[in-house]
Amino acid sequence: MADLEVLLFDVDGTIANTERDGHRIAFNEAFAEEGLDWNWSVELYGKLLAVTGGKERIKHYLQHFNTEFQLPADGDAFITHLHKTKTAHYTRMMAEGAIPLRSGIKRLLDESREAGIRLGIATTTTPENVTALLRSGLGDEGESWFEVVAAGDIVPKKKPAPDIYIWAMEKLGVKPDVCAALEDSHNGIMSVNDADIPTVIITVNGYTEHEAFPGANLVVDQLGDPGTPCKALSGSCEGRSYVDLDLIRSLHAG
Repeated sequence: MADLEVLLFDVDGTIANTERDGHRIAFNEAFAEEGLDWNWSVELYGKLLAVTGGKERIKHYLQHFNTEFQLPADGDAFITHLHKTKTAHYTRMMAEGAIPLRSGIKRLLDESREAGIRLGIATTTTPENVTALLRSGLGDEGESWFEVVAAGDIVPKKKPAPDIYIWAMEKLGVKPDVCAALEDSHNGIMSVNDADIPTVIITVNGYTEHEAFPGANLVVDQLGDPGTPCKALSGSCEGRSYVDLDLIRSLHAG
């Protein structure tokens, strides 16, 4: 196995637990602002997460959970506007510090930068959402920590398709065998697997803890920190109480 050179991070659910108390709330605020009587409960949103991408999620909701709603003549424009309204609410929430980074993320990023590991983002959320979260959690220069930010609609197919990871690796000029990915969902690991990235660490959350993660090297409840240990759900932390760069290198080496 080639030496580890790159860490690629998913965002929502991986860098921060943004889904239930971030994106879901922002969607509901957007619905209210636009005069819609829709409300996505915690349970319903868990079902909607089967589809990646905000605009795609709205379409899925209308096709399967709110079939009586009549879209305007230009349905795509309506959904795009609604999603932009939601993004505005989400970025405001992030600017207010509503969602902290998950345990171990800042530490692992610091370790990786110090060791010369290249960092990238591979996500289906919008670039505006990524920027807002990184600035909130890492400061105004947080986005610059990542050499490439692959986000939103820059590829034709979203996760579980591998397109976003392939695009990120092309921009970095690297092959899959020098990469490791950090994800939180079944859709995410399927995307990583089909991009031929050999090393995957999964940090589950309340929405994904019961999903299947075929091919994952390690599944944990969180990356953990000193004093806040992680729990291995599948695979081994090799005697460590939290996931650090040395552990990821060991997993990558096989």
